[in-house]
Amino acid sequence: MENDPISMSTRTGLRGRNRSRTQELVDAVASSADVSKAAVTGIIGAVLDVVSKTVAAGESVQLIGFGTFATGDRAARSGRNSKTGETIEISAAKTLKFSGAKAFEDALNQ
Repeated sequence: MENDPISMSTRTGLRGRNRSRTQELVDAVASSADVSKAAVTGIIGAVLDVVSKTVAAGESVQLIGFGTFATGDRAARSGRNSKTGETIEISAAKTLKFSGAKAFEDALNQ
């Protein structure tokens, strides 16, 4: 069960409602595809693992009709500590970007 998305979500700190939503996704896909929940759990885990590793390696993952996962760069910048008002330096960081496909965005606006 190391690679199932439910235990993956627990390891990454997603708990409670997010875990429930993962199970709801597994249930919906299993029902829609007429496949066992165990098979769907393994497939979802594998897809998430491949997407995570590919994006972490600096490549993008495009799911036609859904969207594209990619990395972005956030430049170093100055910020302000809200408690003390002191200026602080915020270091540069890699970020995750998701761009929804036109078909997906159109479906949201129907």
